[in-house]
Amino acid sequence: MPLPQDIRPAFQSIQDTVVRASDPWIEQSPTSKMKVLWVSRDSSTWAVLIHWKKGHVARPHKHLGGAHVYVVSGKLQVRDGVLNAGDYVYEPSGVLHDATTALEDTIYTFTCDGSVLYFDDNSFTGYTNWETIEKLRGRADMAKAAE
Repeated sequence: MPLPQDIRPAFQSIQDTVVRASDPWIEQSPTSKMKVLWVSRDSSTWAVLIHWKKGHVARPHKHLGGAHVYVVSGKLQVRDGVLNAGDYVYEPSGVLHDATTALEDTIYTFTCDGSVLYFDDNSFTGYTNWETIEKLRGRADMAKAAE
């Protein structure tokens, strides 16, 4: 029996997103690397898998959208608490962080519904949003293609 309406996708370029375990990590610094899991231009949401070596410190920042964090392995010092492997936290828009530190080698997922602003004692120092994540992925894809 035919369906009562045509359910084929309006945009044929829509497809599942697959990130393989064998896909390379994107180096951000000697102590930080990531894999881009998903970026949405429509909603400004982005998801990454982050690997920090023990001692890595993320500078103070403010979330301009809600964020979901799931610790796959390791430990993170976040504000006045510690997140361990298996812990999940939701951080609402407007959350302000002091530095966040990897207490041991740590892998975690980070899904953010907007931008993250970085600052020091004197001023705004930078930001991360879906566009900066997409640019990182694009540069990594170009480097991979050049190999």
